[in-house]
Amino acid sequence: MTIGTVKYYNATTGFGAIAPNNGSKEALVHISDIERAGLTSLIDGLQLSYELHKNTGGKRQAVNLQLVD
Repeated sequence: MTIGTVKYYNATTGFGAIAPNNGSKEALVHISDIERAGLTSLIDGLQLSYELHKNTGGKRQAVNLQLVD
């Protein structure tokens, strides 16, 4: 699992980005994955752990989100 910080989240579009703490490239996050994690939205600066997945467009996407204490 990768740990990162929510860079931004747009509730209107349902998309956002997470910047990994290890300095690698950011990953997209989608409302469907947020809801699967039992969350309703994301706040900038929130710490999450996640797995990286390549979406159908070949972009890095954060899946299996979990809040970090």
